[in-house]
Amino acid sequence: MSETRTTTGTPLEQVLKKNDAKALATHLDLHTAGDLIYHFPRRYDERGEETAIGGLQIGEQATVLAQIQSVQVKPMRQRKGNILELTIGDDSGATLTCTFFGQAWRERELKRGRWGLFAGKVSDFRGKRQLVSPAYQLLAVDATQDEAAEEIEEFAGALIPVYPAAQAVPTWVIARCVRTLLETFEPPADPLPATVRAKRNLGGIGTALREIHRPSSKEALYAAKYRLKWDEAFAVQLTLVQRRARAAAAPGRARPRVEGGILAKFDASLPYELTEGQAAVGEEISRDLTQPHPMHRLLQGEVGSGKTLVSVRAMLQVVDSGGQAALLAPTEVLATQHYRSISAQLGALGRAGEIDGDPAGTQLTLVTGSLGAVARRAALAKVADGTAGIVIGTHALLYEGVDFHDLGLVVVDEQHRFGVEQRDALRAKAARPPHVLVMTATPIPRTVAMTVYGDLETSVLSQLPRGRSPIASHVVPPEKPAFLDRAWRRLREEVQAGHQAYVVCPRIGTAEGEEEEPPSDNEPARRPPLAVLEVAPILEEGPLHGLRIGILHGKLPADEKDAVMRKFAAGDLDVLVATTVIEVGVDVPNSTVMVIMDADRFGVSQLHQLRGRVGRGSAAGICLLVTESVEGTAARERLAAVASTTDGFKLSEIDLEQRREGDVLGASQSGKHSHLRLLSLISDAKLITEARSEAADLVGDDPDLTKYPALAASVAALVDEDRAEYLEKG
Repeated sequence: MSETRTTTGTPLEQVLKKNDAKALATHLDLHTAGDLIYHFPRRYDERGEETAIGGLQIGEQATVLAQIQSVQVKPMRQRKGNILELTIGDDSGATLTCTFFGQAWRERELKRGRWGLFAGKVSDFRGKRQLVSPAYQLLAVDATQDEAAEEIEEFAGALIPVYPAAQAVPTWVIARCVRTLLETFEPPADPLPATVRAKRNLGGIGTALREIHRPSSKEALYAAKYRLKWDEAFAVQLTLVQRRARAAAAPGRARPRVEGGILAKFDASLPYELTEGQAAVGEEISRDLTQPHPMHRLLQGEVGSGKTLVSVRAMLQVVDSGGQAALLAPTEVLATQHYRSISAQLGALGRAGEIDGDPAGTQLTLVTGSLGAVARRAALAKVADGTAGIVIGTHALLYEGVDFHDLGLVVVDEQHRFGVEQRDALRAKAARPPHVLVMTATPIPRTVAMTVYGDLETSVLSQLPRGRSPIASHVVPPEKPAFLDRAWRRLREEVQAGHQAYVVCPRIGTAEGEEEEPPSDNEPARRPPLAVLEVAPILEEGPLHGLRIGILHGKLPADEKDAVMRKFAAGDLDVLVATTVIEVGVDVPNSTVMVIMDADRFGVSQLHQLRGRVGRGSAAGICLLVTESVEGTAARERLAAVASTTDGFKLSEIDLEQRREGDVLGASQSGKHSHLRLLSLISDAKLITEARSEAADLVGDDPDLTKYPALAASVAALVDEDRAEYLEKG
């Protein structure tokens, strides 16, 4: 152990035993004192005050000081393995049984005659009180009375930290290493300004780091957690506020509205009025585009709220001012769907230069990876010389050789499908930073938007267009098999009424390279998820016999996918059996029913997205959630929540509660540690709001935090450059 003071940058091999340091590095990726000190406990065990065995109550958490009176190892009756059974007793003569399953090796240290502390929940087995697999600590054979009393007090009265651990590095090893570290640990300079600490009643960083590992009381632990949550929230919010300030000052190019231009003609040609929401959001975006610095706006809206129309109007404003707009979609199916629907919306205005085109209009072009060589050259020529005012494509737009004449606006649809590098590559194709409009149909809770998209202005479309029908959702459970038969009859009734249907499965089937999803909810091993290529023939031969059934999944060649979607959109197919490739953007107003097989294998937001594909016309939509999950499981609770509401924002909070919140900072993309260790985006909403306010005040006075070097260093450590870019690019 080091005799000098230990700082956050000290390598662990200078502080701990060599084997411990190596184990922490190998199995938990902890290399420095800072890594270990910020490896916080995930919960705390309370062992209860020391109690005499005679006074124990069934069901209570208890700690007893007792002597081992007998030790016995015997085989289990029902399965392989052994049981280690102790009889322990205290000075009063009362006894208690301690039972360990499959841990006969403990017999080596649990010797008859040794005194120790034993802690656990008191249960009853055949009329005898017992502790099952209790925590224990044996007293030193030669311990003095005072030493024993001190050990008893620490063991029984403390909040015992339980750490995120690995099989090779259990929690008690981590706790021992932390205790060693704390003996010489020198806390860093406090990053929070004294004014913020005083205003928000926050303790010092040194006290917080000690108390979170070795809490002296519940009150001290709460104060430590609250202070460290502030560090996390403040670092993220400072980064976002700084980036928003820099974006506001960055040089861009104004794209003002042009009187009598393509946008005006387009608006005049619409066969319906914009909703109030579409008009209001359209004005926000239009004002942003007229500014001489880049727009960074997030447009979120419920499924079917008309986001695409809003984005088309923004793109036309940029085209009117002499620029180009690019719409980036995550899949070829969605890119092609956007190309067709926008072409139809624009009509002659999108066919400038063609016989039936409006010479005052523009041209659209589609760029995807499956374009043939001749078509690709023609499309890229239109992009390069500016003939194509609106360019729609997949990640193929990002490749070398795709050059824009004057890229003025980037619209990113379903942004969560794109990596940071992909979005950045498209923005880099503009001479000056372009305006950016990020769209998502996944409603985002306010605190998530504030924490992940806090450098973007946010617009919300919550109002559905006139004539859009409601969607009814129902769970089809395993305990009522007749419900599934009724589901297929209901689908046939819709088809007979002239409508169309989707059947969605979690996986493709026998397609090469497909990975199966792991089971969810920690349930016992189950059959593989249902697959499109297996379910489609069963339906064709069985309950949907005689209907025109098509198959769609991501492994189909692009021309086949396109052909299937064309047939379905034209009404030449009754039922589309598909994977989640239809989750976003697919718009067939005649589709009224969706049956989702193995619905429990999907997330809440994904189910909400999927069902948004039906009820897009004047006829009401119905979504049937088929599951084998039984009542009382987390999976059934999720499905019940989806069936109970169409409020996407409410569902997104449920979805967030069930995911690792740290993923929202990009840990899942970067493969690095998540830095939201303590902060909860839902339960800590008030704290996040307060941190945002303090960050705005601080950056307003000192944009680069030059007066606060410790704070700047802390922000750099908590929100490293990769993660900062993730936050920036949203």
